[in-house]
Amino acid sequence: MPETAAAPPTPPIPLVALLAREDLGLRQIAGPVEAGAAVHMVHTSEMADPYPYLLGGELLLSAGVLLKDPDRYVSRIVQAGATALGFGLAPVYDTVPTGLIEACDRHGLPLLEVPPQTTFTAVARAVWRLMAEARHRELRRVTQAQQGLAAAAARPDPVPAVLHQLAVRLEGWAVLLGPEGMELSSSGRAPSPEARAGVIRLARVVSPGTGQSPRPTPASATDTVSPPPASEPGAAGSAGPGSTAPTAVSHLSAYALGGSRGLVLGLAAPAREAGDHTVAGVAVVLLSLLTAPHQGADAAGRSAALVRMLLGASPAETAPLLGPGPWTVVHGQGGDDSPFAATALGAAFGSALVDPDADGCVRVLLPAEREVGAQPGWTLGVSAPALPEELAAADAQAARAVRRATATRKALVRHRDTAPVSLDEARHRLAPLADSPALVETLRTWLSLHGSWDRTAAAMEIHRNTVRQRIARCQTLLDEDLDDADVRMELWFALRHG
Repeated sequence: MPETAAAPPTPPIPLVALLAREDLGLRQIAGPVEAGAAVHMVHTSEMADPYPYLLGGELLLSAGVLLKDPDRYVSRIVQAGATALGFGLAPVYDTVPTGLIEACDRHGLPLLEVPPQTTFTAVARAVWRLMAEARHRELRRVTQAQQGLAAAAARPDPVPAVLHQLAVRLEGWAVLLGPEGMELSSSGRAPSPEARAGVIRLARVVSPGTGQSPRPTPASATDTVSPPPASEPGAAGSAGPGSTAPTAVSHLSAYALGGSRGLVLGLAAPAREAGDHTVAGVAVVLLSLLTAPHQGADAAGRSAALVRMLLGASPAETAPLLGPGPWTVVHGQGGDDSPFAATALGAAFGSALVDPDADGCVRVLLPAEREVGAQPGWTLGVSAPALPEELAAADAQAARAVRRATATRKALVRHRDTAPVSLDEARHRLAPLADSPALVETLRTWLSLHGSWDRTAAAMEIHRNTVRQRIARCQTLLDEDLDDADVRMELWFALRHG
């Protein structure tokens, strides 16, 4: 039968599981009894040629309304990649036509007899129910595997522990290979020599190799090998008394780990089940993090410096570990409710120096040259650039900035230095208002009256809406946040000096 690559990504069910349902009363009367035959969907059709309407992997149900040429009918179903044909008795036929039985045997298509009391809807409902049960089992298995792998990654020996957990979950062999196929660590029962060689071969397929111009490669690769006959030297059955024969494994896969070290995760298992790829993907992410170059002394030192600062160490002790700087402190409020929200915020800024506190605030420390932009779902306050010995003050600046952002409902507020304003700086700051004395005077009065719309309107003998319009125009021309107390102070000094 042709491959059913076009079948939708739903968990298929074995045809034998459907036949085992006593309430349906289905009976296979022709075609091969294949243990691996799987049903991906149910389709009902009374077309003389259902081929154009089949995707592959279907259990096709029909009462034979337009059945004229059984041989061509079956050949077209097989050509479309259907898994089996269910033929319903009554109202058209009291028994399954002999010609149809012979055609299914000839073309190798399983033929199921559907009794009169079983509706096609009942068959379809049973298939969807079995699929839902299969999906539930798959999700539960993947979830348990994810939890086991995460717990293994937290052990003192995380890499061997993750490989061991993966080997247990897949009931096979898991190995971490170096750039040249060198076995760095492994777990599980030893595979056959053919399987081991196959894993190493796949590792070369996904490994980008070494050198200045690594070749593009796929992220993963799979293969299947068969164990040699027992009579051949090295076969599993030829092991001598007292020896431990390697497990006969046929399903192989290799996954390239992230980073530039050329590490590969190799797997050999007796079967390839639904969810195995997802479980292996979790292991790949964990192993990539555990073996990545950025987990070296430099990043570890910076993380330690942040921890020491939080524990009260002096700047003189932490500065050598952090580096010369300057650094920026970011405070974030909000995010989602997941336990990974703080890590995600740090990742958005490219920094692993993240500290979530009990009040829901997340602090991120990053090099000052790193761009800080608004993040969806977050309210951010950003400090001015600071040297390591100034980080305590920068932390306070970020805290004030995030409070202003929250109060003014802004996504991001940056701290501004409030150094004395020189005459040239004042003139430059107010230059956008130079051609509008009314705007300058309105801004001066409004600032002197602490931002009161009514008092400014009364002092200038204009309507309060006019005051609002002029101040909004000033904010646009100056490109300043007039809700920021520091900005108001700076503009007041600029007006005084100007």
